[in-house]
Amino acid sequence: MTGKEMPAHPAPAEQVRRLIRRVDRAALGTRMAGAAAGIGGDAWPYVSLVLLAVDQTAAPLLLLSDLAEHTRNLKADDRISLLVDGTAGLADPLTGARATLLGRARRCDERSLLARYVTRHPSAAGYAGFEDFNLYRVDVEVAHLVAGFGRIHWIDGAAILDTPAPALAAAEPDIVAHMNHDHADALDRMAAAAGLSGTGWRMTGIDPDGIDLRSGGEVGRIDFAVRVEDAGAARAELVRLAQAACRT
Repeated sequence: MTGKEMPAHPAPAEQVRRLIRRVDRAALGTRMAGAAAGIGGDAWPYVSLVLLAVDQTAAPLLLLSDLAEHTRNLKADDRISLLVDGTAGLADPLTGARATLLGRARRCDERSLLARYVTRHPSAAGYAGFEDFNLYRVDVEVAHLVAGFGRIHWIDGAAILDTPAPALAAAEPDIVAHMNHDHADALDRMAAAAGLSGTGWRMTGIDPDGIDLRSGGEVGRIDFAVRVEDAGAARAELVRLAQAACRT
Protein backbone atom coordinates (compact mmCIF):
# COMPACT_ATOMS: atom_id res chain seq x y z
CA MET A 1 0.00 0.00 0.00
CA THR A 2 1.31 3.45 -0.84
CA GLY A 3 0.12 6.75 0.46
CA LYS A 4 0.55 10.37 -0.41
CA GLU A 5 3.86 11.84 -1.51
CA MET A 6 6.11 13.13 1.23
CA PRO A 7 6.11 16.94 1.46
CA ALA A 8 9.23 18.68 0.20
CA HIS A 9 8.82 21.36 2.87
CA PRO A 10 7.38 19.58 5.90
CA ALA A 11 5.19 21.23 8.50
CA PRO A 12 6.74 21.69 11.97
CA ALA A 13 5.27 18.45 13.37
CA GLU A 14 6.59 16.49 10.37
CA GLN A 15 9.98 18.16 10.73
CA VAL A 16 10.23 17.09 14.36
CA ARG A 17 9.28 13.52 13.48
CA ARG A 18 11.92 13.36 10.75
CA LEU A 19 14.50 14.75 13.16
CA ILE A 20 13.67 12.19 15.86
CA ARG A 21 13.93 9.39 13.32
CA ARG A 22 17.28 10.63 12.01
CA VAL A 23 19.35 11.07 15.18
CA ASP A 24 20.79 8.25 17.31
CA ARG A 25 21.40 10.09 20.60
CA ALA A 26 19.83 12.74 22.77
CA ALA A 27 20.35 14.76 25.93
CA LEU A 28 18.01 13.47 28.64
CA GLY A 29 16.80 15.89 31.30
CA THR A 30 15.44 14.55 34.58
CA ARG A 31 14.66 15.97 38.03
CA MET A 32 17.12 14.92 40.74
CA ALA A 33 15.37 12.60 43.17
CA GLY A 34 17.91 13.14 45.95
CA ALA A 35 20.78 15.37 46.96
CA ALA A 36 23.22 16.17 44.19
CA ALA A 37 26.81 15.49 45.20
CA GLY A 38 28.40 18.56 46.75
CA ILE A 39 25.26 20.69 46.33
CA GLY A 40 22.63 19.36 48.69
CA GLY A 41 18.89 19.45 48.39
CA ASP A 42 16.90 17.87 45.60
CA ALA A 43 14.96 18.89 42.47
CA TRP A 44 18.07 20.00 40.62
CA PRO A 45 17.82 19.49 36.84
CA TYR A 46 20.08 16.66 35.68
CA VAL A 47 21.10 16.16 32.04
CA SER A 48 22.77 13.07 30.61
CA LEU A 49 23.62 11.52 27.25
CA VAL A 50 21.46 8.62 26.05
CA LEU A 51 21.30 6.51 22.91
CA LEU A 52 18.01 7.02 21.11
CA ALA A 53 15.86 4.79 18.95
CA VAL A 54 12.20 5.14 18.01
CA ASP A 55 9.28 2.83 17.41
CA GLN A 56 7.44 2.73 14.10
CA THR A 57 5.41 5.83 15.02
CA ALA A 58 8.58 7.75 16.01
CA ALA A 59 7.95 7.57 19.77
CA PRO A 60 11.38 7.69 21.47
CA LEU A 61 12.85 4.52 22.98
CA LEU A 62 15.53 4.50 25.68
CA LEU A 63 17.40 1.52 27.13
CA LEU A 64 18.39 2.52 30.66
CA SER A 65 20.19 0.90 33.57
CA ASP A 66 18.52 0.89 36.98
CA LEU A 67 21.90 1.93 38.39
CA ALA A 68 22.04 5.16 36.38
CA GLU A 69 21.28 8.46 38.06
CA HIS A 70 18.75 9.42 35.40
CA THR A 71 16.82 6.17 35.92
CA ARG A 72 16.55 6.74 39.66
CA ASN A 73 15.31 10.22 38.88
CA LEU A 74 12.60 9.21 36.42
CA LYS A 75 11.37 6.44 38.69
CA ALA A 76 10.59 9.15 41.24
CA ASP A 77 9.21 11.57 38.63
CA ASP A 78 8.57 10.22 35.14
CA ARG A 79 8.49 13.67 33.53
CA ILE A 80 11.52 14.09 31.29
CA SER A 81 12.84 16.22 28.47
CA LEU A 82 14.85 15.07 25.47
CA LEU A 83 16.93 17.37 23.31
CA VAL A 84 17.33 15.96 19.80
CA ASP A 85 19.97 17.85 17.84
CA GLY A 86 20.18 17.97 14.06
CA THR A 87 22.88 20.66 13.85
CA ALA A 88 25.99 18.46 13.48
CA GLY A 89 28.34 19.53 10.69
CA LEU A 90 26.84 22.99 10.19
CA ALA A 91 29.19 25.95 10.08
CA ASP A 92 26.72 27.82 12.28
CA PRO A 93 24.85 25.28 14.45
CA LEU A 94 22.27 27.86 15.46
CA THR A 95 20.87 27.80 11.93
CA GLY A 96 20.03 24.09 12.22
CA ALA A 97 17.03 22.26 13.59
CA ARG A 98 16.77 20.99 17.15
CA ALA A 99 13.79 20.01 19.23
CA THR A 100 13.12 19.65 22.93
CA LEU A 101 10.57 16.94 23.68
CA LEU A 102 8.63 17.03 26.94
CA GLY A 103 6.91 13.86 28.03
CA ARG A 104 6.78 10.91 30.38
CA ALA A 105 9.04 7.85 30.28
CA ARG A 106 7.15 4.60 30.77
CA ARG A 107 8.76 1.18 31.09
CA CYS A 108 8.04 -0.93 28.01
CA ASP A 109 8.37 -4.72 27.88
CA GLU A 110 7.60 -5.28 24.19
CA ARG A 111 10.33 -7.60 22.89
CA SER A 112 9.87 -6.38 19.31
CA LEU A 113 10.71 -2.82 20.39
CA LEU A 114 13.77 -3.98 22.31
CA ALA A 115 14.89 -5.84 19.19
CA ARG A 116 14.38 -2.68 17.14
CA TYR A 117 16.48 -0.73 19.63
CA VAL A 118 19.32 -3.25 19.55
CA THR A 119 19.29 -3.35 15.74
CA ARG A 120 19.65 0.44 15.76
CA HIS A 121 22.43 0.24 18.39
CA PRO A 122 24.35 -3.05 17.98
CA SER A 123 26.56 -2.24 20.96
CA ALA A 124 23.48 -2.55 23.19
CA ALA A 125 23.31 -6.29 22.45
CA GLY A 126 26.01 -6.80 25.08
CA TYR A 127 23.84 -5.54 27.93
CA ALA A 128 20.23 -5.50 26.70
CA GLY A 129 19.57 -8.82 28.46
CA PHE A 130 20.90 -7.73 31.85
CA GLU A 131 18.28 -7.67 34.61
CA ASP A 132 19.08 -4.09 35.55
CA PHE A 133 18.49 -2.74 32.01
CA ASN A 134 14.98 -1.89 30.89
CA LEU A 135 13.41 -0.31 27.83
CA TYR A 136 11.41 2.90 28.22
CA ARG A 137 9.02 4.44 25.71
CA VAL A 138 8.54 8.19 25.93
CA ASP A 139 4.99 9.51 25.61
CA VAL A 140 5.71 12.94 24.12
CA GLU A 141 3.21 15.55 25.32
CA VAL A 142 4.66 18.62 23.62
CA ALA A 143 7.71 19.56 21.56
CA HIS A 144 9.55 22.83 21.10
CA LEU A 145 11.13 23.09 17.66
CA VAL A 146 13.83 25.62 16.82
CA ALA A 147 14.59 25.25 13.12
CA GLY A 148 16.76 28.35 12.73
CA PHE A 149 16.39 32.03 13.51
CA GLY A 150 12.73 32.97 13.88
CA ARG A 151 11.49 29.47 13.02
CA ILE A 152 10.25 28.44 16.46
CA HIS A 153 7.16 26.38 17.20
CA TRP A 154 5.42 24.65 20.11
CA ILE A 155 3.82 21.43 18.81
CA ASP A 156 1.37 19.02 20.41
CA GLY A 157 2.96 15.62 20.92
CA ALA A 158 0.14 13.73 19.25
CA ALA A 159 0.75 15.65 16.01
CA ILE A 160 4.33 14.40 15.87
CA LEU A 161 3.61 10.69 15.97
CA ASP A 162 3.09 8.78 12.74
CA THR A 163 0.03 6.66 12.00
CA PRO A 164 0.78 3.02 12.90
CA ALA A 165 1.56 0.67 10.02
CA PRO A 166 1.25 -2.79 11.61
CA ALA A 167 1.84 -4.72 8.37
CA LEU A 168 5.14 -2.92 7.81
CA ALA A 169 6.15 -3.37 11.45
CA ALA A 170 5.53 -7.11 11.20
CA ALA A 171 7.57 -7.34 7.99
CA GLU A 172 10.45 -5.15 9.21
CA PRO A 173 12.79 -7.88 10.53
CA ASP A 174 12.56 -9.85 7.26
CA ILE A 175 13.02 -6.75 5.11
CA VAL A 176 16.10 -5.66 7.07
CA ALA A 177 17.65 -9.13 7.01
CA HIS A 178 16.96 -9.52 3.27
CA MET A 179 18.46 -6.15 2.33
CA ASN A 180 21.58 -6.71 4.44
CA HIS A 181 22.14 -10.28 3.22
CA ASP A 182 21.22 -9.98 -0.44
CA HIS A 183 21.54 -6.31 -1.36
CA ALA A 184 24.51 -4.92 0.57
CA ASP A 185 25.98 -3.36 -2.59
CA ALA A 186 22.67 -1.65 -3.35
CA LEU A 187 22.58 -0.20 0.16
CA ASP A 188 26.05 1.30 -0.35
CA ARG A 189 24.96 2.84 -3.66
CA MET A 190 21.79 4.20 -2.08
CA ALA A 191 23.80 5.65 0.80
CA ALA A 192 26.24 7.32 -1.60
CA ALA A 193 23.35 8.79 -3.61
CA ALA A 194 21.96 10.20 -0.36
CA GLY A 195 25.26 11.92 0.40
CA LEU A 196 26.56 9.42 2.96
CA SER A 197 30.27 8.70 2.74
CA GLY A 198 32.08 5.39 3.09
CA THR A 199 30.94 1.83 2.54
CA GLY A 200 29.65 -1.05 4.60
CA TRP A 201 26.24 0.53 5.19
CA ARG A 202 23.66 -1.80 6.68
CA MET A 203 19.95 -1.26 7.15
CA THR A 204 18.87 -1.09 10.79
CA GLY A 205 15.20 -0.22 10.36
CA ILE A 206 12.37 0.68 8.05
CA ASP A 207 9.25 2.71 8.79
CA PRO A 208 6.59 4.47 6.71
CA ASP A 209 8.85 7.50 6.22
CA GLY A 210 12.13 5.83 5.20
CA ILE A 211 15.04 3.60 6.20
CA ASP A 212 17.75 3.80 8.84
CA LEU A 213 21.35 2.88 8.04
CA ARG A 214 24.54 2.32 10.02
CA SER A 215 28.19 1.93 9.07
CA GLY A 216 30.43 1.47 12.10
CA GLY A 217 29.85 4.48 14.31
CA GLU A 218 28.02 6.48 11.63
CA VAL A 219 24.27 6.50 11.15
CA GLY A 220 22.29 7.67 8.15
CA ARG A 221 18.74 8.12 7.00
CA ILE A 222 17.10 7.90 3.57
CA ASP A 223 13.59 9.30 3.32
CA PHE A 224 11.00 7.75 1.04
CA ALA A 225 9.31 9.76 -1.70
CA VAL A 226 5.95 8.25 -0.70
CA ARG A 227 4.59 6.78 2.50
CA VAL A 228 4.76 2.97 2.66
CA GLU A 229 2.65 0.75 4.90
CA ASP A 230 3.43 -2.86 3.96
CA ALA A 231 6.10 -5.11 2.50
CA GLY A 232 4.94 -4.70 -1.10
CA ALA A 233 5.07 -0.92 -0.96
CA ALA A 234 8.42 -1.08 0.80
CA ARG A 235 9.85 -3.29 -1.93
CA ALA A 236 8.63 -0.91 -4.63
CA GLU A 237 10.19 2.09 -2.94
CA LEU A 238 13.47 0.30 -2.23
CA VAL A 239 13.68 -0.78 -5.87
CA ARG A 240 13.05 2.81 -6.95
CA LEU A 241 15.83 4.07 -4.63
CA ALA A 242 18.25 1.42 -5.88
CA GLN A 243 17.53 2.19 -9.52
CA ALA A 244 17.90 5.91 -8.91
CA ALA A 245 21.23 5.30 -7.16
CA CYS A 246 22.50 3.37 -10.20
CA ARG A 247 21.78 6.39 -12.38
CA THR A 248 23.62 8.79 -10.07
